[in-house]
Amino acid sequence: MSKLLAHLKGLICQGIKDKNQRKVQVLEMIKLVGLQESDLARYPHEFSGGQKQRIVIARALIVKPTLIIADEPVSALDVSIQAQILNLLNELKEKLKLTIVFISHDLSIVKYFCDRCAVMYHGNVVEMANVKEFLSFLNINILKLY
Repeated sequence: MSKLLAHLKGLICQGIKDKNQRKVQVLEMIKLVGLQESDLARYPHEFSGGQKQRIVIARALIVKPTLIIADEPVSALDVSIQAQILNLLNELKEKLKLTIVFISHDLSIVKYFCDRCAVMYHGNVVEMANVKEFLSFLNINILKLY
């Protein structure tokens, strides 16, 4: 139980010193992100990319945040695993009432996942809009170039 559990120490910082209570919360969290109790006996290098991303999500959620900043959370994953992780994040966003600041260069992922979009240039927000409105505006202006 201590292999993966050793990497999920966020609960100690939250003041939960009781080992059994921490274990219960870790079990609840890994199940929430689609992992199994038996996964706690595995070493980190034994997990696939998608499983590792689920662990990262569990670590972020274990301290019960209301805001998560997800910087390119699916960029290193293949398309089918990207879809699984995006679906998981959508489910968690609804279930846990989370706000997720989702950073991505992939507009198809932004279109699928986000409600609002901000475009940054040299560290400044230069455009902010509803995603559908923004992408419609972008498509119209790209067509004008041709």
